[in-house]
Amino acid sequence: MFDSFDANLRFYQRIMEIMGRQPLDTADEEHMRVLHTYANREVLAYFFPEPAGFQAAVAAAASIDYLELVPFMIMEDGFRETLDSLSGRVELAVCTNRSTSMDMVLESFGLARYFGCVMTASKVANPKPHPEPLLKVLDHYGIAPSEALFVGDSEVDQLAARAAQVPFIAYKADHQAFARINNHRDILQLL
Repeated sequence: MFDSFDANLRFYQRIMEIMGRQPLDTADEEHMRVLHTYANREVLAYFFPEPAGFQAAVAAAASIDYLELVPFMIMEDGFRETLDSLSGRVELAVCTNRSTSMDMVLESFGLARYFGCVMTASKVANPKPHPEPLLKVLDHYGIAPSEALFVGDSEVDQLAARAAQVPFIAYKADHQAFARINNHRDILQLL
């Protein structure tokens, strides 16, 4: 959907600033992977493992207006055109480890109308890589795992799909998958 790395990094850098911590080292590949793939609470627990620090970090995160970060999100090439082609042909959903910001992001980019279900980390007890978010999407539409496809770009996406037994399409990634694509338009050839 989006290249949101810059927006995510700015969000967590702002939390570090509020918390009086040093900025995150962008050369630390593990830190960058964690902040870009896991749900907010898991990322905060990773960087602030002590209970008091974690609670303060949660409060710091809540104080940030994510709307200010939307300009740092870049819609992937071909995404809107693919949604236009799929709209009315198949049911579409979002399944993300974003929490409260996803609806606002979709509205900001004019994409909310395409999705009948938006499953975020804040709507489940167990975010990805647990299968719960995908299983809730399947339940929402009343379909079996074999009737769905899940497109994702991270290992947590691949693990969630496998656990939910949903065929996985790896987007710009080399994860084990039913198919790999480098542009969203490639999905149209798989249907």
